Amino acid sequence: MAAVLAGKHALVTGAGRGIGAAIATRLVQEGVRVTLLGRTADVLNALAQKLGAQTQVVTADVSSAEQMRDVVQSASAQFGPIDILVNNAGQARSAPLHKADDELWSSMLAVNLTGTYNGIRAVLPSMLERNFGRIVNVASTAGLLGYPYVTAYCAAKHGVVGLTRALALEVANRNITVNAVCPGYTDTDIVRDTIRNITAKTGRSEQEALEALVARNPQRRLIQPEEVASTVIWLCLPGSESITGQSIAVAGGEAM
Repeated sequence: MAAVLAGKHALVTGAGRGIGAAIATRLVQEGVRVTLLGRTADVLNALAQKLGAQTQVVTADVSSAEQMRDVVQSASAQFGPIDILVNNAGQARSAPLHKADDELWSSMLAVNLTGTYNGIRAVLPSMLERNFGRIVNVASTAGLLGYPYVTAYCAAKHGVVGLTRALALEVANRNITVNAVCPGYTDTDIVRDTIRNITAKTGRSEQEALEALVARNPQRRLIQPEEVASTVIWLCLPGSESITGQSIAVAGGEAM
């Protein structure tokens, strides 16, 4: 059976590891040409070598509008206009609000929220011109719920959810869908760093720190990156055209 997305071009930000790598892998399996975007060329090149000729690598800082415009232009020159944008790049840092400095606040918004905005701004004109596009923003349950000690991260991810809803309405009659996927704690480098941080600050063992995180998930487990990737793919497949403006929790029942 032919892959129904064959011939499409997807740009995946934060593609080198974790959720981004899982999404890129599934897209390639669906016959999509994938531009892998990140900041570490070695990691991206290793993934591209694994996935084959349907991929290309670009490096950029998503918080820079100029860099995002440039990489979208160069990527489109190679693989054609971008049909699917997956805004996955993100960072998470923690601190009690009264101890957090301005740099933490600015950096969390720059990468998680402005980075999403910059990606959309760079690809949207072509999507509007062609009357087709699938935009999937990887937010977080932190875009739906509150978590202590990550106020800046939560604020940024709530912003991504708001951006998603507003833009979906703007382009609803142009065959462009805009959705957010909101994973709970997922088995990624970010969560492993969180576990180490909890251990360092509280003296708990890594197992105890992990149990504290998964306790939020009624299934009592970490989400797997491939589960998030499956949701992203579904939002891009034919038959999901009416799904837009949604924030879909992939979280074992933590957020409903």
